[in-house]
Amino acid sequence: MTNALEIKNLVKTFGGLTATDDLSFDIKEGQSVGIIGPNGAGKTTVFSQIMGELKQTSGQISLFGKELGNLPTAERIRLGVSRTYQIPRPFMDLSVLENIRVGLMPNSIWRMLIEGPNQDRETQLAFDVGFVEDDLEKPASDLSMGDLRKLELARTIATGAKVLLLDEVFAGLTTGEIAQISTLVQNLRAKGFTLLMVSHDLPALEPLVDYVIALERGRMITAGTFNEVINDDTVRASYLGQE
Repeated sequence: MTNALEIKNLVKTFGGLTATDDLSFDIKEGQSVGIIGPNGAGKTTVFSQIMGELKQTSGQISLFGKELGNLPTAERIRLGVSRTYQIPRPFMDLSVLENIRVGLMPNSIWRMLIEGPNQDRETQLAFDVGFVEDDLEKPASDLSMGDLRKLELARTIATGAKVLLLDEVFAGLTTGEIAQISTLVQNLRAKGFTLLMVSHDLPALEPLVDYVIALERGRMITAGTFNEVINDDTVRASYLGQE
């Protein structure tokens, strides 16, 4: 398998604070990898650098062998990476279908004007993440947190990206909603997507990942299988609060 994502010596500083400290890892195509760590460990900061929302201080980020350099976020999405957010960011006044349409929007505004919206594709994506016919015209403002998470996934998939960065997709959900999102993530794995997941919900994360990276203060503590990482003495002390 080839590498879908490569991170080399990634550093991000904010004044005197180092948020990402010489971080290196790679993910092969089709793998699902978890990132864990306490609040402030730099997990979301890594996502923001991969997407170009934050510029790294130093280090390299490569996607399918292409070094991303200073490419803007839109270009990175075009090359095949997209993300969700801890707090869903839909257009609250738009319907489920209209929100998905934003992700499907062609690069050329002229093509969009000529061809019009691809409603069949929008509808299929909505159904794929668990919406039903009655949900399609609902404004995002009327959705539950579980449905907002599903809409975030649909919008992310709609970009055409094959590397998906999933940031705390279980946060704020009920047990039943966690089970639904877990099934959706398992389906994405089965379809060959490459996944990088940040989650504080370790029981939900465990069955979804091939291996786990543990961070503390922007540095990698350890990496390995889920059980190897959560049983690591340093991880237990720094993250799980156990000696």
